[in-house]
Amino acid sequence: MADEAELNKASSTPPSPRENPALLGHESAVQTLLEAWQSGRLHHAWLLSGPRGIGKATLAFRFARSVLAGGPEPDNAEAPLYLAPDDPIFHRVASGGHADLITLERGINEKTGKPRAEIIIDDVRRVGRLVSLTPGEGQWRVVIVDGAEDMNRNAANAILKHLEEPPPQTLFLLASHAPARLLPTVRSRCRALSLRPLPDNLLDGLIDERFAPGLVGEERNLLTALSEGSPGRALALAEQGGVELFETLLDILDGLPNLDIRAVHSLGDRVARKDGAEAFRTLTGLLTWWLNHLVCDGAKSAPLRAISKREAALHRRLLVKGDLEHWAGVWEKLNHLFARAEAVNLEPKQVILSAFTALQQAAAD
Repeated sequence: MADEAELNKASSTPPSPRENPALLGHESAVQTLLEAWQSGRLHHAWLLSGPRGIGKATLAFRFARSVLAGGPEPDNAEAPLYLAPDDPIFHRVASGGHADLITLERGINEKTGKPRAEIIIDDVRRVGRLVSLTPGEGQWRVVIVDGAEDMNRNAANAILKHLEEPPPQTLFLLASHAPARLLPTVRSRCRALSLRPLPDNLLDGLIDERFAPGLVGEERNLLTALSEGSPGRALALAEQGGVELFETLLDILDGLPNLDIRAVHSLGDRVARKDGAEAFRTLTGLLTWWLNHLVCDGAKSAPLRAISKREAALHRRLLVKGDLEHWAGVWEKLNHLFARAEAVNLEPKQVILSAFTALQQAAAD
Protein backbone atom coordinates (compact mmCIF):
# COMPACT_ATOMS: atom_id res chain seq x y z
CA MET A 1 0.00 0.00 0.00
CA ALA A 2 1.36 3.42 -0.97
CA ASP A 3 2.40 5.67 1.91
CA GLU A 4 0.81 9.15 1.90
CA ALA A 5 4.14 10.91 2.39
CA GLU A 6 5.45 9.19 -0.74
CA LEU A 7 2.31 10.15 -2.69
CA ASN A 8 2.87 13.82 -1.79
CA LYS A 9 6.12 13.69 -3.76
CA ALA A 10 5.07 11.33 -6.51
CA SER A 11 4.01 13.73 -9.25
CA SER A 12 4.82 17.27 -10.37
CA THR A 13 1.17 17.79 -11.31
CA PRO A 14 -1.37 16.81 -8.63
CA PRO A 15 -4.40 14.79 -9.73
CA SER A 16 -7.94 16.17 -9.55
CA PRO A 17 -9.47 16.31 -6.04
CA ARG A 18 -11.54 13.13 -6.54
CA GLU A 19 -8.39 11.27 -7.64
CA ASN A 20 -5.99 12.78 -5.11
CA PRO A 21 -5.03 10.52 -2.18
CA ALA A 22 -2.73 13.13 -0.61
CA LEU A 23 -3.69 16.18 1.45
CA LEU A 24 -1.02 18.72 2.35
CA GLY A 25 -1.58 20.65 5.55
CA HIS A 26 -5.04 21.28 7.09
CA GLU A 27 -4.36 19.01 10.06
CA SER A 28 -6.76 21.00 12.25
CA ALA A 29 -9.65 20.65 9.74
CA VAL A 30 -8.98 16.91 9.41
CA GLN A 31 -8.99 16.55 13.20
CA THR A 32 -12.31 18.42 13.43
CA LEU A 33 -13.96 16.04 10.95
CA LEU A 34 -12.42 13.01 12.63
CA GLU A 35 -13.67 14.04 16.08
CA ALA A 36 -17.14 14.76 14.68
CA TRP A 37 -17.30 11.25 13.21
CA GLN A 38 -15.98 9.60 16.35
CA SER A 39 -18.51 11.45 18.48
CA GLY A 40 -21.34 9.53 16.80
CA ARG A 41 -23.19 12.83 16.22
CA LEU A 42 -21.85 13.83 12.81
CA HIS A 43 -23.57 16.96 11.51
CA HIS A 44 -25.37 16.26 8.25
CA ALA A 45 -23.94 19.25 6.31
CA TRP A 46 -20.52 20.93 6.31
CA LEU A 47 -19.38 24.11 4.56
CA LEU A 48 -15.67 23.93 3.75
CA SER A 49 -14.48 27.44 2.98
CA GLY A 50 -11.18 29.12 2.15
CA PRO A 51 -9.29 30.61 -0.81
CA ARG A 52 -9.21 28.92 -4.19
CA GLY A 53 -6.82 26.04 -4.67
CA ILE A 54 -5.96 25.29 -1.04
CA GLY A 55 -7.49 21.80 -0.93
CA LYS A 56 -11.17 22.20 0.04
CA ALA A 57 -12.46 19.74 -2.56
CA THR A 58 -9.52 17.40 -1.90
CA LEU A 59 -10.50 17.30 1.78
CA ALA A 60 -14.16 16.78 0.87
CA PHE A 61 -13.37 13.74 -1.28
CA ARG A 62 -10.95 12.43 1.35
CA PHE A 63 -13.65 12.55 4.02
CA ALA A 64 -16.25 11.13 1.60
CA ARG A 65 -14.06 8.12 0.81
CA SER A 66 -13.51 7.49 4.50
CA VAL A 67 -17.24 7.68 5.29
CA LEU A 68 -18.19 5.46 2.33
CA ALA A 69 -15.61 2.91 3.52
CA GLY A 70 -17.37 2.69 6.89
CA GLY A 71 -15.53 5.44 8.72
CA PRO A 72 -11.93 6.38 9.59
CA GLU A 73 -9.66 3.63 10.81
CA PRO A 74 -9.09 4.25 14.55
CA ASP A 75 -5.46 3.09 14.43
CA ASN A 76 -4.45 5.34 11.50
CA ALA A 77 -3.30 8.32 13.57
CA GLU A 78 -0.51 9.31 11.17
CA ALA A 79 -2.87 9.80 8.22
CA PRO A 80 -6.43 10.38 9.48
CA LEU A 81 -9.24 9.88 6.94
CA TYR A 82 -6.74 8.33 4.52
CA LEU A 83 -7.83 5.62 2.10
CA ALA A 84 -5.18 3.96 -0.06
CA PRO A 85 -5.41 4.41 -3.87
CA ASP A 86 -5.54 0.63 -4.37
CA ASP A 87 -8.76 0.38 -2.33
CA PRO A 88 -11.80 -0.48 -4.52
CA ILE A 89 -13.81 2.37 -2.98
CA PHE A 90 -11.05 4.81 -3.89
CA HIS A 91 -11.21 3.58 -7.50
CA ARG A 92 -14.99 3.97 -7.73
CA VAL A 93 -14.94 7.47 -6.22
CA ALA A 94 -12.11 8.52 -8.55
CA SER A 95 -13.95 7.24 -11.61
CA GLY A 96 -17.28 8.76 -10.58
CA GLY A 97 -18.80 5.30 -10.36
CA HIS A 98 -19.63 4.97 -6.67
CA ALA A 99 -23.38 4.36 -6.28
CA ASP A 100 -23.65 6.34 -3.03
CA LEU A 101 -21.75 9.47 -4.07
CA ILE A 102 -22.92 12.42 -6.15
CA THR A 103 -20.78 15.40 -7.06
CA LEU A 104 -22.43 18.66 -8.09
CA GLU A 105 -20.32 21.14 -10.03
CA ARG A 106 -20.62 23.35 -13.09
CA GLY A 107 -21.43 21.11 -16.02
CA ILE A 108 -21.09 21.53 -19.76
CA ASN A 109 -23.59 23.54 -21.75
CA GLU A 110 -24.84 21.07 -24.37
CA LYS A 111 -25.54 23.85 -26.87
CA THR A 112 -22.14 25.55 -26.73
CA GLY A 113 -19.92 22.70 -25.53
CA LYS A 114 -18.41 25.09 -22.95
CA PRO A 115 -18.61 24.98 -19.16
CA ARG A 116 -21.75 26.56 -17.73
CA ALA A 117 -21.38 29.63 -15.54
CA GLU A 118 -23.46 28.11 -12.74
CA ILE A 119 -24.79 24.95 -11.14
CA ILE A 120 -28.41 24.57 -12.21
CA ILE A 121 -31.47 22.90 -10.71
CA ASP A 122 -31.24 19.94 -13.11
CA ASP A 123 -27.93 19.08 -11.42
CA VAL A 124 -29.52 19.14 -7.96
CA ARG A 125 -32.43 16.91 -9.02
CA ARG A 126 -29.94 14.04 -9.06
CA VAL A 127 -29.72 14.38 -5.28
CA GLY A 128 -33.44 13.67 -4.94
CA ARG A 129 -33.03 10.43 -6.85
CA LEU A 130 -30.06 9.42 -4.69
CA VAL A 131 -31.73 10.01 -1.33
CA SER A 132 -34.99 8.33 -2.40
CA LEU A 133 -33.11 5.02 -2.41
CA THR A 134 -31.35 3.13 0.35
CA PRO A 135 -27.55 3.22 0.15
CA GLY A 136 -26.40 0.85 -2.56
CA GLU A 137 -22.95 -0.11 -1.27
CA GLY A 138 -22.69 0.73 2.41
CA GLN A 139 -24.49 2.64 5.14
CA TRP A 140 -23.96 6.24 3.99
CA ARG A 141 -24.66 8.45 1.01
CA VAL A 142 -22.51 11.53 0.31
CA VAL A 143 -23.25 14.65 -1.75
CA ILE A 144 -20.31 16.92 -2.59
CA VAL A 145 -21.01 20.41 -3.99
CA ASP A 146 -17.73 21.60 -5.46
CA GLY A 147 -17.95 25.34 -6.01
CA ALA A 148 -21.14 25.80 -3.99
CA GLU A 149 -21.09 29.55 -4.70
CA ASP A 150 -21.84 28.68 -8.35
CA MET A 151 -25.35 27.42 -7.55
CA ASN A 152 -28.00 29.67 -9.04
CA ARG A 153 -30.97 30.59 -6.85
CA ASN A 154 -33.15 27.70 -8.03
CA ALA A 155 -30.38 25.17 -7.44
CA ALA A 156 -29.58 26.67 -4.03
CA ASN A 157 -33.23 26.52 -2.98
CA ALA A 158 -33.43 22.91 -4.14
CA ILE A 159 -30.37 21.90 -2.10
CA LEU A 160 -31.77 23.89 0.85
CA LYS A 161 -34.81 21.60 1.00
CA HIS A 162 -32.51 18.62 1.55
CA LEU A 163 -30.51 20.51 4.19
CA GLU A 164 -33.67 21.53 6.05
CA GLU A 165 -35.05 17.98 6.06
CA PRO A 166 -31.89 15.89 5.92
CA PRO A 167 -32.36 12.32 4.74
CA PRO A 168 -30.98 9.73 7.18
CA GLN A 169 -27.39 8.55 6.73
CA THR A 170 -26.69 11.28 4.18
CA LEU A 171 -23.73 13.66 4.38
CA PHE A 172 -23.53 16.97 2.48
CA LEU A 173 -20.09 18.52 1.90
CA LEU A 174 -20.16 22.00 0.34
CA ALA A 175 -16.83 23.48 -0.77
CA SER A 176 -16.74 27.22 -1.46
CA HIS A 177 -14.14 29.96 -1.87
CA ALA A 178 -16.90 32.61 -1.59
CA PRO A 179 -19.36 31.44 1.10
CA ALA A 180 -20.88 34.94 1.34
CA ARG A 181 -22.43 34.31 -2.09
CA LEU A 182 -24.45 31.38 -0.71
CA LEU A 183 -28.00 31.88 0.54
CA PRO A 184 -27.86 32.74 4.27
CA THR A 185 -30.32 29.90 4.90
CA VAL A 186 -27.94 27.43 3.22
CA ARG A 187 -25.03 28.66 5.31
CA SER A 188 -27.07 28.45 8.51
CA ARG A 189 -27.87 24.76 7.92
CA CYS A 190 -24.19 23.84 7.61
CA ARG A 191 -21.44 23.53 10.14
CA ALA A 192 -18.69 25.89 9.02
CA LEU A 193 -15.14 24.63 8.65
CA SER A 194 -12.64 27.21 7.43
CA LEU A 195 -9.40 26.07 5.78
CA ARG A 196 -6.39 28.35 5.98
CA PRO A 197 -3.72 28.97 3.32
CA LEU A 198 -0.57 26.88 3.65
CA PRO A 199 2.41 28.54 5.35
CA ASP A 200 5.04 29.96 2.98
CA ASN A 201 7.71 27.44 3.93
CA LEU A 202 5.42 24.51 3.08
CA LEU A 203 4.33 26.05 -0.22
CA ASP A 204 7.90 27.03 -1.09
CA GLY A 205 8.93 23.40 -0.67
CA LEU A 206 6.12 22.30 -3.02
CA ILE A 207 7.24 24.81 -5.64
CA ASP A 208 10.86 23.73 -5.32
CA GLU A 209 10.19 19.98 -5.43
CA ARG A 210 7.21 19.70 -7.80
CA PHE A 211 5.72 22.77 -9.46
CA ALA A 212 8.77 24.74 -10.63
CA PRO A 213 12.04 23.00 -9.68
CA GLY A 214 14.08 25.26 -11.97
CA LEU A 215 12.92 28.45 -10.28
CA VAL A 216 15.44 29.84 -7.79
CA GLY A 217 16.15 32.89 -5.66
CA GLU A 218 13.98 35.95 -6.09
CA GLU A 219 11.81 34.35 -8.79
CA ARG A 220 10.82 31.46 -6.52
CA ASN A 221 10.21 33.86 -3.63
CA LEU A 222 7.98 35.92 -5.93
CA LEU A 223 5.99 32.85 -7.01
CA THR A 224 5.52 31.86 -3.36
CA ALA A 225 4.31 35.37 -2.51
CA LEU A 226 1.95 35.51 -5.50
CA SER A 227 0.47 32.12 -4.56
CA GLU A 228 -0.57 33.26 -1.08
CA GLY A 229 -0.61 29.80 0.46
CA SER A 230 -2.58 28.12 -2.35
CA PRO A 231 -1.01 25.07 -4.04
CA GLY A 232 -3.61 25.27 -6.82
CA ARG A 233 -2.73 28.90 -7.50
CA ALA A 234 1.01 28.12 -7.36
CA LEU A 235 0.63 25.35 -9.93
CA ALA A 236 -1.48 27.52 -12.26
CA LEU A 237 1.02 30.38 -12.03
CA ALA A 238 3.95 28.03 -12.63
CA GLU A 239 2.28 26.49 -15.70
CA GLN A 240 1.37 29.89 -17.17
CA GLY A 241 4.69 31.61 -16.47
CA GLY A 242 3.12 33.66 -13.71
CA VAL A 243 6.35 35.27 -12.51
CA GLU A 244 7.20 36.57 -15.99
CA LEU A 245 3.56 37.58 -16.52
CA PHE A 246 3.53 39.57 -13.27
CA GLU A 247 6.76 41.35 -14.19
CA THR A 248 5.24 42.25 -17.58
CA LEU A 249 2.15 43.50 -15.79
CA LEU A 250 4.26 45.72 -13.53
CA ASP A 251 6.15 47.05 -16.57
CA ILE A 252 2.84 48.29 -18.02
CA LEU A 253 1.52 49.59 -14.69
CA ASP A 254 4.76 51.47 -14.03
CA GLY A 255 4.03 53.60 -17.10
CA LEU A 256 0.55 54.73 -16.01
CA PRO A 257 -1.11 57.07 -16.79
CA ASN A 258 0.77 56.57 -20.06
CA LEU A 259 -0.20 53.23 -21.57
CA ASP A 260 2.16 51.04 -23.57
CA ILE A 261 -0.52 50.00 -26.03
CA ARG A 262 1.78 47.61 -27.90
CA ALA A 263 2.54 45.73 -24.70
CA VAL A 264 -1.17 45.59 -23.82
CA HIS A 265 -2.04 44.27 -27.29
CA SER A 266 0.70 41.66 -26.90
CA LEU A 267 -0.91 40.48 -23.66
CA GLY A 268 -4.28 40.47 -25.36
CA ASP A 269 -2.96 38.34 -28.21
CA ARG A 270 -1.51 35.90 -25.68
CA VAL A 271 -4.85 35.27 -24.00
CA ALA A 272 -6.85 35.31 -27.25
CA ARG A 273 -5.25 32.14 -28.62
CA LYS A 274 -7.26 28.93 -28.73
CA ASP A 275 -5.21 27.60 -25.83
CA GLY A 276 -5.26 30.92 -23.97
CA ALA A 277 -8.14 30.31 -21.55
CA GLU A 278 -5.86 29.50 -18.60
CA ALA A 279 -3.55 32.40 -19.46
CA PHE A 280 -6.59 34.70 -19.43
CA ARG A 281 -7.65 33.46 -15.97
CA THR A 282 -4.10 33.84 -14.70
CA LEU A 283 -3.71 37.38 -16.05
CA THR A 284 -7.09 38.59 -14.77
CA GLY A 285 -6.36 36.91 -11.44
CA LEU A 286 -3.04 38.76 -11.18
CA LEU A 287 -4.70 42.07 -12.05
CA THR A 288 -7.38 41.72 -9.38
CA TRP A 289 -4.77 40.44 -6.91
CA TRP A 290 -2.59 43.51 -7.55
CA LEU A 291 -5.56 45.89 -7.25
CA ASN A 292 -6.54 44.25 -3.97
CA HIS A 293 -3.04 44.91 -2.64
CA LEU A 294 -3.19 48.50 -3.88
CA VAL A 295 -6.51 49.10 -2.12
CA CYS A 296 -5.20 47.50 1.08
CA ASP A 297 -2.11 49.73 0.98
CA GLY A 298 -4.45 52.71 0.63
CA ALA A 299 -5.88 51.87 4.03
CA LYS A 300 -3.32 53.61 6.21
CA SER A 301 -3.94 51.40 9.24
CA ALA A 302 -3.41 48.17 7.29
CA PRO A 303 -0.01 46.43 7.02
CA LEU A 304 1.81 46.95 3.71
CA ARG A 305 0.66 44.32 1.17
CA ALA A 306 3.13 45.09 -1.64
CA ILE A 307 5.54 42.15 -2.06
CA SER A 308 8.53 44.04 -3.50
CA LYS A 309 10.12 47.49 -3.36
CA ARG A 310 9.10 48.01 -6.98
CA GLU A 311 5.46 47.28 -6.27
CA ALA A 312 5.52 49.42 -3.11
CA ALA A 313 6.86 52.40 -5.09
CA LEU A 314 4.14 51.93 -7.71
CA HIS A 315 1.48 51.86 -4.99
CA ARG A 316 2.75 55.07 -3.40
CA ARG A 317 2.71 56.89 -6.74
CA LEU A 318 -0.78 55.73 -7.74
CA LEU A 319 -2.28 56.39 -4.32
CA VAL A 320 -1.26 60.03 -4.66
CA LYS A 321 -3.52 60.12 -7.76
CA GLY A 322 -6.53 58.70 -5.93
CA ASP A 323 -7.74 57.84 -2.45
CA LEU A 324 -8.84 54.47 -1.15
CA GLU A 325 -12.44 54.91 -2.36
CA HIS A 326 -11.21 55.84 -5.86
CA TRP A 327 -9.17 52.64 -6.32
CA ALA A 328 -11.77 50.48 -4.55
CA GLY A 329 -14.18 51.60 -7.28
CA VAL A 330 -11.70 50.51 -9.95
CA TRP A 331 -11.26 47.15 -8.21
CA GLU A 332 -15.05 46.66 -8.16
CA LYS A 333 -15.37 47.66 -11.83
CA LEU A 334 -12.70 45.22 -13.01
CA ASN A 335 -14.02 42.39 -10.86
CA HIS A 336 -17.42 42.90 -12.43
CA LEU A 337 -15.86 42.96 -15.91
CA PHE A 338 -13.91 39.73 -15.35
CA ALA A 339 -16.91 37.94 -13.79
CA ARG A 340 -19.09 38.95 -16.74
CA ALA A 341 -16.37 37.82 -19.17
CA GLU A 342 -16.45 34.34 -17.65
CA ALA A 343 -20.24 34.22 -17.42
CA VAL A 344 -21.04 35.21 -21.01
CA ASN A 345 -17.74 34.34 -22.76
CA LEU A 346 -16.65 37.86 -23.73
CA GLU A 347 -13.77 38.13 -26.19
CA PRO A 348 -10.62 37.84 -24.00
CA LYS A 349 -8.45 40.39 -25.80
CA GLN A 350 -11.16 43.04 -25.67
CA VAL A 351 -11.58 42.41 -21.95
CA ILE A 352 -7.86 42.96 -21.36
CA LEU A 353 -7.86 46.16 -23.45
CA SER A 354 -10.89 47.44 -21.52
CA ALA A 355 -9.26 46.64 -18.18
CA PHE A 356 -6.05 48.53 -18.95
CA THR A 357 -8.00 51.46 -20.39
CA ALA A 358 -9.91 51.66 -17.10
CA LEU A 359 -6.62 51.61 -15.18
CA GLN A 360 -5.20 54.33 -17.42
CA GLN A 361 -8.23 56.55 -16.81
CA ALA A 362 -8.09 55.92 -13.08
CA ALA A 363 -4.40 56.84 -12.90
CA ALA A 364 -5.03 60.04 -14.88
CA ASP A 365 -7.95 61.25 -12.72
